[in-house]
Amino acid sequence: MMTVLVTGANRGIGLEMVKQMKARGLDVIGTARKPAEADELRATGARVEQLDVTDADSLAALAETLKGVKIDMLVNNAGVGGQAPESFRDTDFAAIDWTFEVNTLGPMRVTQALIDNLDAGQQKTVVHISSVMGSIEKNRGGYYGYRASKAALNMMNKSLAQELGKEGYTCVVMHPGWVQTRMGGPDAAITAEVSVKGMLDVFAGLSPDDNGRFYDYQGESIPW
Repeated sequence: MMTVLVTGANRGIGLEMVKQMKARGLDVIGTARKPAEADELRATGARVEQLDVTDADSLAALAETLKGVKIDMLVNNAGVGGQAPESFRDTDFAAIDWTFEVNTLGPMRVTQALIDNLDAGQQKTVVHISSVMGSIEKNRGGYYGYRASKAALNMMNKSLAQELGKEGYTCVVMHPGWVQTRMGGPDAAITAEVSVKGMLDVFAGLSPDDNGRFYDYQGESIPW
């Protein structure tokens, strides 16, 4: 049975991903910063583990807890929207620092912490949930910290793909769409159910030829 670990799985896209993965018969590990409060996640029947992607002790504890567990796919979903100032003049750079800690460095920390588990898995797939807002070509202004954090994540993934691809890995970044979650808001274009179904279909079709690519939830390539 394929084993998948999903970070930030206590709500929104992460929670829906766990639900649909379980429905597809996958063995799923979902992480949350506060597992005691993750009632819906526990109700899915997934294994629940504590993880704060910005905390070294939390990462080390997860790696120790999962020592010897084979992980076929890692989905780095945990993220924050960051500050949305009206203009550059209002930008809070301390807030941008935090956005990078979670959205850019967080996924890399998790991947590094679980690399032995991924080495032992069959699929050797790493998916980073990014955003079209990380596309330089499609930048329409604003959201300085969020856009930059996702563009940096995309670059990190490209480097990771170059290195780990030689070891049989497939590392991709994925735009889930504008989704009706706490982050996306109620006016977003699609539901979490639609977004996740699309992404899981894309995941199922990934091969080494996709290594280093940037896709949306419908499997369409996004320009860098």
